[in-house]
Amino acid sequence: MPAEAGSPVSYSLLLGDTRLPMNELLGQSVRLDFDGVIRCINCDRKTSKSFSQGFCFPCFRKLAACDTCIMSPEKCHYHEGTCREPEWGETHCMVEHVVYLANSSGLKVGITRGTQVPTRWIDQGAVDAIPMLRVATRQLAGFVEVACKQHVADRTNWRTMLKGEAPEMDLAQERDRLLALIADDLAALQAEHGEDAIRPVSEDALGLSYPVSVWPEKVKTHNLDKAQTAEGVLQGIKGQYLILDTGVINIRKYTGYEVRFRVFPNS
Repeated sequence: MPAEAGSPVSYSLLLGDTRLPMNELLGQSVRLDFDGVIRCINCDRKTSKSFSQGFCFPCFRKLAACDTCIMSPEKCHYHEGTCREPEWGETHCMVEHVVYLANSSGLKVGITRGTQVPTRWIDQGAVDAIPMLRVATRQLAGFVEVACKQHVADRTNWRTMLKGEAPEMDLAQERDRLLALIADDLAALQAEHGEDAIRPVSEDALGLSYPVSVWPEKVKTHNLDKAQTAEGVLQGIKGQYLILDTGVINIRKYTGYEVRFRVFPNS
């Protein structure tokens, strides 16, 4: 679901060539029906199972976007000349990245390309996020993240995020605290890669709000692989989740699935 920062965040749902505004559907009954067909988002072949959120197995095995270094950027092997797709690596990995702190279900550290701010934060359901460092490459961002993970989590508790239970915190203060804790690690990385390869920033935190009318007390999930229909009253949207009165559904998980989406306006 493409999203744009705002008060609240504005969501759309991509259905083929159609872009459906979602915020205005809050309070209405919606239904998703999976037709049983999954197509690879790269080569468009039919596949019985989706890998890495939308790819068939052959593409999963050959594309750089599906390599292990995507989940563990410190394992990037572009410099060894073994990148699956060097041109893709040049445009996605050998470019400036941001190491940031976000508050989705509590404090976490993350990395993203500079061009993906604030999209990445919205996708994680962050209520606040702040840049901490700008670094020269994805791998270097991964090295910094590894150092940070000794002191702060690197994952979101998605159930807590969907309950709207993120605690209030001063991210600028947390940034200063974490930078002090990893000062020796940063100095070692700068000595090896150059001082300009890792640059602290003093940008302000960004607050985000989401179109949610009712937060779920208990988080139940819809799974289109098990039950091919998910329906209910749309009560909110956060991250990449639709929050229905019958449960939540992670829309990104079903990228490449052929579904019918229907709206039943209130009478």
